[in-house]
Amino acid sequence: MTATVFDTLAAARELEDAGVEREHAAAIASIARRASAADRETLATKADLAALEARLANRLLGAVLAIVAANAALLAVAIAILKFL
Repeated sequence: MTATVFDTLAAARELEDAGVEREHAAAIASIARRASAADRETLATKADLAALEARLANRLLGAVLAIVAANAALLAVAIAILKFL
C-alpha cells in the first residue's frame, strides 16, 4: 500500500492564505496530520488481506470436506437400507 503523506506546511500556508491566523493554521494542519495518520494505522494491508483469504479458504475447504463426508455416510446408510429390502 502506498502511503499518502500529509503536507502540514502546505496545509498551514493554504489556511493562512485563506485568512486564518498562523497559530490557528498550524494547529489545524497538525490535527489533520494526526487524523490522517490514525486512519492509515487502521487500514488493512495486502498481507492482512492475504492472511484473511488463506483463513477463509481453509474454513471453506473444511466445510466442503464435511459435506462430502456427510454425503458419503448418507450413501452408506442408503445402501445398507436397500440391502434389507
